Amino acid sequence: MKDTTGSQTVTINQTAAYAVYFDYKRRNDPDFRKALKKESRRQARLAKEEAEVQGKRQKEEIKQAVQEAIEEGFPTDVEEKEAFFMQQIAQGEALAGDGSDPVGAALCFYKGLKVYPEPSSLIRIYDNTVPKEILEILAVMVAQDKSLKVGDFGASSEGASDSGHGVE
Repeated sequence: MKDTTGSQTVTINQTAAYAVYFDYKRRNDPDFRKALKKESRRQARLAKEEAEVQGKRQKEEIKQAVQEAIEEGFPTDVEEKEAFFMQQIAQGEALAGDGSDPVGAALCFYKGLKVYPEPSSLIRIYDNTVPKEILEILAVMVAQDKSLKVGDFGASSEGASDSGHGVE
């Protein structure tokens, strides 16, 4: 028991001594400060590059998901549309609730939007109920689908796709 307490004391003392040494170097050594700043900038640059790669990957995933949904097709019968809509909204809410798959949740909301008779009114409902992260993904999906007519957000209004409007 004494050996453990002694080694813990030594470890604590070494950690405290290093903290004091580090603080002293940081305050008094200009080269050390420059090295810290350089490392900090390098870490920030790497994080930014990783975020860009992740963003591109997510955009490709979104584009592919929309294309697959369009290829699968959507129901045409009124009762089938209603059942499909309810199923997709329920699935989207479940995925949005646990937050594990925002692209999947947005895809479900997109599919529901595709079969809804008045997409503009559904967009307003989504705006009040869907988390912002998923809503942004949904906006990218709506922009990908030129056949979806959502007032100012879709392909039905002239120049809307070039004006940068989105679902917000």
